[in-house]
Amino acid sequence: VIALFGLDELHEQDAIRASKCMLTICTMNIVTRGIAMNEQPPDCCPGKNHKMERFLEVCLLLLLYNDIGHGYGLMEQLEQFGFSKDELNVSTLYRTLRKMEKEELVCSCWEEGGPGPKRRTYKITDAGRADLGQWINILKMRKSMIEQLIAVYAETTHNDKETK
Repeated sequence: VIALFGLDELHEQDAIRASKCMLTICTMNIVTRGIAMNEQPPDCCPGKNHKMERFLEVCLLLLLYNDIGHGYGLMEQLEQFGFSKDELNVSTLYRTLRKMEKEELVCSCWEEGGPGPKRRTYKITDAGRADLGQWINILKMRKSMIEQLIAVYAETTHNDKETK
């Protein structure tokens, strides 16, 4: 739970309690929706594996939604989503963009003009727009689950303080 949510200020006992609450919340959601634990909710994004490692891709799709972009410009814009230039290097960014192009989520071309060298620009595709919409639904669901976890955690720790 600490690694998953970045809550490094939690103590071990709190992490164990939070993990149990998260499992309870997930199980309750799954039981109430009538789906098996290894299945996704039927109303949320079939074909998506819900892994957060694709968060960078989702951010890039959003940045390219209304405008074309190029590597260094995208790198600067990613800061608004919590990426720092120190944590995200240019090679990771371009590797991710190439992967997204292979998956046909974005397309690219070389842009002429200006006194400097040509630069590769990226544009979102229709498939990329659809993918972005699916990921936003996944993130909304995750946000709700995390908010439930935090509320149960707050209630649990509040009750612990009252009984001591």
